Amino acid sequence: MKKLFICLLITSAAIAQTEKRDITLEDIWVKGTFRAKGVSGLNSMKDGQHYTAYDKTQGKEGLAKYEYKTGTKTDMVFLNSELLMTGTTKPITVDDYRFSPDEHKILISSETEQIYRHSTLEENYILDLNDKKIKRLSTGGKQRYATFSPDGNKVAFMRDNNLFITDLSSGKEQQITPDGAFNKIINGGTDWVYEEEFSFDRAFFWSPDGKKIVFYRFDESDVREFSMNEYHDSLYPTEYRFKYPKAGEKNSDVSILMYDLASGSTKKMDIGTEKDQYIPRIAWTADANTLCITRLNRLQNKMEMMLGDASTGTTKIILTRTSDKYVDIHDNDPAFFFFLEDKKHFLLWMDDDGYSQVYLYDLSGKQLNQITKGDWDVMKIEGVDEKTNTLFYTSTESSPMERDVYSIHLDGKGKKKLTTGNGTNIPEFSEGMKYYINIHSDANTPATYTLNSADGAQIRVLEENADLKNKLQGFNLSKKEFFKFKTSEGIELNGWMIKPANFDPSKKYPVFMTVYGGPGINTVNNTWSGPDFLWHQMIAEKGYIVVSVDNRGTGGRGRDFLKCTYGQLGNLECKDQIEAAKYLGGLNYVDKGRIGIQGWSYGGFMSSLCITRGADYFKAAIAVAPVINWRYYDSVYTERFMGLPKDNAKGYDDNSPINHVKELRGKYLLIHGTADDNVHFQNSIEMITALVRLNKPFEMAIYPDKNHSIAGGYTRIHLFNRMTDFILTNL
Repeated sequence: MKKLFICLLITSAAIAQTEKRDITLEDIWVKGTFRAKGVSGLNSMKDGQHYTAYDKTQGKEGLAKYEYKTGTKTDMVFLNSELLMTGTTKPITVDDYRFSPDEHKILISSETEQIYRHSTLEENYILDLNDKKIKRLSTGGKQRYATFSPDGNKVAFMRDNNLFITDLSSGKEQQITPDGAFNKIINGGTDWVYEEEFSFDRAFFWSPDGKKIVFYRFDESDVREFSMNEYHDSLYPTEYRFKYPKAGEKNSDVSILMYDLASGSTKKMDIGTEKDQYIPRIAWTADANTLCITRLNRLQNKMEMMLGDASTGTTKIILTRTSDKYVDIHDNDPAFFFFLEDKKHFLLWMDDDGYSQVYLYDLSGKQLNQITKGDWDVMKIEGVDEKTNTLFYTSTESSPMERDVYSIHLDGKGKKKLTTGNGTNIPEFSEGMKYYINIHSDANTPATYTLNSADGAQIRVLEENADLKNKLQGFNLSKKEFFKFKTSEGIELNGWMIKPANFDPSKKYPVFMTVYGGPGINTVNNTWSGPDFLWHQMIAEKGYIVVSVDNRGTGGRGRDFLKCTYGQLGNLECKDQIEAAKYLGGLNYVDKGRIGIQGWSYGGFMSSLCITRGADYFKAAIAVAPVINWRYYDSVYTERFMGLPKDNAKGYDDNSPINHVKELRGKYLLIHGTADDNVHFQNSIEMITALVRLNKPFEMAIYPDKNHSIAGGYTRIHLFNRMTDFILTNL
C-alpha cells in the first residue's frame, strides 16, 4: 500500500511537471515574461582588440571594457554612480554614449526625446576619462546629432535647425548657420521625408582631418504642411504642423554646403542646376579634400555619383546608373557604396546582373571586377579588411528566409561562409575586422550572442538566453514551420505556419493570416520575432492556424521578383495573398470558409485589399495604420515604386482599397493612431467615408495622440486585446 502511494505521488508530480500554460497578452505586453536578454551598449574600440558594453556586477552598473580574444573584462570605463555634475547628488542617466576618436572622452546622451522615427533631442555631456570630470556640452538647450571632430577636441551639433560647434578646450560655442527656422530651413539635419525614406537624420559630416564640415541645407518653404490635432486631455486640442511632401507635391530644395573652420567661410558644393532632385547620400572619401555626392532624379530611375573638391566646391560625375523602374540605393543601409582607405578604390552594391551584388571600382568610375556573384542577394556590406583585401558581407545565399555572413577577397576568390546552422545572423564587427559579435536566432529560438574571430570560429558565448528558452518550455507552443507553394501563375512563394499544439489533421481549422507585403520587406524569415511570434502562438492556442506568406515584391530573391510590382502597388501582391488563401483552403485540415488576414502599415493596405478584392476568400480582416490611397503617402517612397500621380493615375487608383469598398462582404476592423506622422489618420478617414457612402458596416479603434507604432503605457495590450477579440468573434 505504501509503495502504491509513493508511485501515485511520483506519477502526479510527473503530470504536474508536464502541464503547460497558455500564453496571455499580459505575459507579452505587461509582465515581460518573455523578455529576451542581449548585450547592450556594444562598441568596438579603436585598437580592434577590445570592446565596451554595459555591465552590472555586484550591483554596480556602468560601462566595462572587454578583450575580444579572451572575453576578459579588463577595466570599468565608468560607473553610473560616478556621473555627477559638480554640486549635484543625482547621477546622469545614460541613454547612449560615443567615444572620442582618441578615446580620452565620452559623449553621453541623456534625457532623450523621440521626434520622428530616427531623430531625437537630448541633453549631452562630456566625460573626460583622464580626470572623470563631466560637463554639459551646451547650456543653450537640448541638442541633436552631437558628434566629435576627428581630433576629439570639438563637437558639432544641431539645435533649432542651426549647426553649432563647441570647442571642448575653451568651452566656446559657435553658431555656424544663421537662418535655421522650424518648417522653413534645416541646417545639418534632414526633413521628414529624407529621414523616413533615405534612413538618415544627421546631415552633417566632419572631414577626415577635422578642418571642414559638409552639411545639408533643406529649404522647406514651398513644401505643404500637414496638421494633426494633439489632445493630451486638454480642454482645447493643440495643432501640430509639419512639412510633409505627398506624392507629386513639392519637395524641399536641398543644398550641400561646406564650412571651413579656419576661415569661417561657407561655400556651396555644385550639385547641378536641377532643383527637383534628391541627394540621398554624401560621404567623405579617405582623402580629406574629396567628397562623394550621390544625385538621384525625382523619378529615382537615374543615379549619379559625383566626386567633389572640398576646397573649390566643384564636382565631376564618375558613374551613372539608370533603370526602367528605379535605382535601388538600399535605403535600409547607408553603405551602398564604400570607399577604401587606399584612396584609389570603392565598392558599389547594386543589382545590375539581376541580384544585388558587390562590385569593385576605381575612383574614375571604371568597374574593375564583380566581387560577389550568384542568384542570391547581398543584403549588407559589413566592412573590409584592407590589410588582407577581404570583404565581409551578409547574404541570402542559403535562402531568402535566412541571413549568413561570408568573407571573400576583393578579387572575387576565396569565398568562405563564416556562420553555421540555419537561421538569421546579425554580425557586429570590430575595428580592423578581426572579430565580430554575432546575434543568431531562428524562428523558434531566441537570440544567442557569440564572440567570433574573423574566420568564423566561436571564441565564447556572451548571452544565450537560457532562462527564456527554459521558460518557453513551460508554455503550449508549436513549431513555426516553413512551406512553399506555387500559384496558378507558376510563381513559387514562401510561407510559414503555426498550428495549434494539439493539432489534429482530421479536423478543420480556421486560418489567421498576417501580412506586410511591401517592397523589399519579408515576414517569412527564419528569425526570432519576439512579441509577434508569441501573439501568434496565443492565437494558435485558441484553435487557429496562423500563416504568413511573402508575395511578389518582397526581398532577398533578386531584382525581378522585387521590382515586378512597380507602378501597380497592391495588384500582384493582393493576387498572391488570394492565391495563398486558395492554397490553404485546399488543405484537408483547413476550413476554407474561415480565413482572415491582418496587417500593419503596408500590411494594412494589403489586408484592406484582400477583404475587398479577395472577398470570396477572406471572411475577416484587420487593418492597422493602413495606407488607403498612395496619393496620401510621401513623395520619396510612393514615387519610387509608383511614379508620379499625373503619369500613373490608373496605377494609383485601380489598386486603392477605397475604390473596392463595394466588394466588401466580410468583417472589417480599422485601427489608427491620431498622431501618426507617417501614415496619416487621413487614410482611415477616407476609408470610413467610402464605407459609409456605400453603407458598408465596419468596426473602428482609434488611439488618441499615438503615432505609427501605437504604443506607450497600456496601449499595446489594449490594441492586441481588441484584435484578439475581433478574431475570436468573427473568424
